[in-house]
Amino acid sequence: MKFLAIIRTLKAVTMLAVAAPVLAQVVPPPTGQMPAPTTVEPQIVNAPVLSSEPAVNEPFASPPEIITPAPAPAPTPAPKTAVKKGPIDSLKPGQFVWEKRDIYEGPMKIVAVLDIQRIYVFQNDKLLGFSTISSGKKGKETPTGIFNILQKNIDHKSNLYSNAPMPYMQRLTWDGIAMHGGHLPGYPASHGCIRLPHAFAKALFGVTAMNQEVVVLKNTATPIKRPEPKPVPEIEPPIAPTVEPVVDPLVTPPASPPKPIKS
Repeated sequence: MKFLAIIRTLKAVTMLAVAAPVLAQVVPPPTGQMPAPTTVEPQIVNAPVLSSEPAVNEPFASPPEIITPAPAPAPTPAPKTAVKKGPIDSLKPGQFVWEKRDIYEGPMKIVAVLDIQRIYVFQNDKLLGFSTISSGKKGKETPTGIFNILQKNIDHKSNLYSNAPMPYMQRLTWDGIAMHGGHLPGYPASHGCIRLPHAFAKALFGVTAMNQEVVVLKNTATPIKRPEPKPVPEIEPPIAPTVEPVVDPLVTPPASPPKPIKS
């Protein structure tokens, strides 16, 4: 009997312990005593995650944004190449290059360039030789243009400058301009002629012919314009004189006298 009484007492104590919190919320506190406010932190359990990005398979999703690439920058212009003045070879005054051949045949071109003091010889469009020169000095400049060899003389003497020797002379004009062997100081020093090294003048003299064309340029940037050939005038054939045929005059035979009538 005592054991049952103890069990009942334990049940009663347990029920009071469980019901005490509930009674504290339902039963108001005594007058004049306010419970201390309690702060309850809100808790969200299994809250959905919101996103501003549209769903991939959403039927009304906005179309993807098209990104236009920026235009490519304008290409930077290449720097201008400075034109190098002066000869591009390493020849010193009086030096030259000449290709020796067994036979010199084919069309030849001779070009002298005054600003670099050089002369070039081509045959069959291949460089045969080139050399340093000394052209006309200031006030006696060598004329530019297209010339032809008018005269050749191995041992020519100038009739303008105190019989100055002009070996292997090849005349370009009748007023004193020619190519010939002479002194080359490394700058224009002649009275208008084109001085050549003696050995080069001799080699060139041996392969040129009369009327050979020689072009003299001020520089390679301003080539000489070749003049247009003049039209050949048409010559009408002479008219042969008309010769009237000789006609023998008509000879009328004399009339015979009438014969007497015999009766």
